[in-house]
Amino acid sequence: MTDQTFPRRAATPDRRPGKRERLVAAAVQTVHEQGVEATTLADIAKAADVPVGGVYYYFKTKDDVVAAVIDAHSQQIRTTLGQIESRHSSPKSRLKALVAAFVAQGEAVARFGCPLGSLCSELDKRPGEPSLAAELMRLPIEWAERQFHALGRPDAHDLAVDLLAAYEGSALLANTLHDSDLLTRAAARIGDWIDAL
Repeated sequence: MTDQTFPRRAATPDRRPGKRERLVAAAVQTVHEQGVEATTLADIAKAADVPVGGVYYYFKTKDDVVAAVIDAHSQQIRTTLGQIESRHSSPKSRLKALVAAFVAQGEAVARFGCPLGSLCSELDKRPGEPSLAAELMRLPIEWAERQFHALGRPDAHDLAVDLLAAYEGSALLANTLHDSDLLTRAAARIGDWIDAL
């Protein structure tokens, strides 16, 4: 797994990812490690092992890169949530699997921050229209809300927000203190909280 909250889909062994796929994967990683503002198209080209001119064929501006990064995260969130749905039959086990997926990147989160939270926070500071990145937070919240509804909870939305807030707060502390064990301990507490519902 790479530096993402959700594991990236592996390329099939008989096919190398295409140039655009490599550029998007490199953009996701570089933006996570350096932030949007510090990342250049040259950085992405280098990480993808693509000539700089090749980047401009797919991405004309940094906004195009940001849109591709958001889309890649969004697709991966949907894929991961779909996998959780297919592998776990009860709402509680699904919620705990979501927490496990978040925490699986503990070392990268401790070093660079939560890929989703960091991106949303950085993009929210940019002038202009409301951030498209907010969808990245809505996806897991809405999914968790459905799980809490399945548990018969009338406060499902609030519980879903609390769940994501607990993770994001722990991710921020783990990054600030460079301590991935904070995420592990937070996941255990969140798991106990889910069990107690």
